[in-house]
Amino acid sequence: MSEKLKQDHYKVSAKTKEETEQYLQGRGAQFNTKNRFLKDERTREHAEAIDDWSEDNTPTQYLEQLSKTIVNKVESPDVGMAYSMNAYAGCEHGCIYCYARNVHEYWGYSAGLDFERKIIVKKNAPQLLRKQLMHPKWEVMPIMLSGNTDCYQPAEQKYRLTRGLLEVCNEFNQPVGILTKNAWIIKDKDVLQELAKKRLVSAMVSITSFNEDLRRVMEPRTTTAKQRLKVIEELSSAGIRMGVMMGPMIPGLNDHEMQRIMKAAADVGAVFTAYTFIRLNGAIQFLFHDWLYKNFPGRADKVWHLIEQSHDGKVNDTRWGLRMRGEGAIAEIITQQYKKYGKMYRMNEDSFELDTTIFRRPGQQGSLF
Repeated sequence: MSEKLKQDHYKVSAKTKEETEQYLQGRGAQFNTKNRFLKDERTREHAEAIDDWSEDNTPTQYLEQLSKTIVNKVESPDVGMAYSMNAYAGCEHGCIYCYARNVHEYWGYSAGLDFERKIIVKKNAPQLLRKQLMHPKWEVMPIMLSGNTDCYQPAEQKYRLTRGLLEVCNEFNQPVGILTKNAWIIKDKDVLQELAKKRLVSAMVSITSFNEDLRRVMEPRTTTAKQRLKVIEELSSAGIRMGVMMGPMIPGLNDHEMQRIMKAAADVGAVFTAYTFIRLNGAIQFLFHDWLYKNFPGRADKVWHLIEQSHDGKVNDTRWGLRMRGEGAIAEIITQQYKKYGKMYRMNEDSFELDTTIFRRPGQQGSLF
């Protein structure tokens, strides 16, 4: 996007909800950003460019497909996983800050509204995982569910692909990690318990804020923080190792809640934690800017500048090790808070590792490793 278009977009997106003709309730993004891979597309660069343009809150579409692979090797050295698998591309939760939005452009869609309402369903995901694990060259490493989009987003209620993936992991004794912000994970407590008994699963629930006014606009189609705490409590009581992800921390919006989130999670059984600092890569910077000024016009300038101060004058940073944590005074304060409260609430004290020694393929006896 050209510098002029960026300036035009920021100027228009500074309008509040009251100043816009329509605000799409239940959606994080309010428009479709341009897909960088498409030469020809109908897109809204800024509101004053097209007189007859209108966005409507159309229902979510599930686009079913048969994929070729499901397990992806993670090349990024600072995300804490070697492999990931995602049964769904796009996410109806609509979290405005989600880094996975940009990936939707590879499918030919926008990172904006398309990401939330055009959900690609990989119907053969469990079969693909079975094929991967049966391959003689598969060297057992933990696989992360929701390395990109949430494996328990609303589509799971219909397709139950995450359930199928967990059942395959249980059959093969394949270790798996889970990250979600949806209470639907409770439906799989039985298979999670079986995995937990074999030290094959570790799960994290994402909590970003206890402020419901903030949660409803920032993560519009997710469950409440209180309900997420109930998830941690129930699964922890069932013997499943549970943690809490506090991400992203956004200065001026939710960074002051870190202690409260960590304490509340520890009180209901969480034993480990992680966090990320907000970064607005690719199209997300335009979506977030638009969202920020529409929903929080009184403090939008402050929040935006605090993010810039933490990423060397930009809102995005691609440098390994810094992009997820930020730098400068604000980012350092958050880091120190994380360390202090983690120690205070006895988080991350164990040296837990998922078991990779009992993996077996059906029909084979004993351990392969």
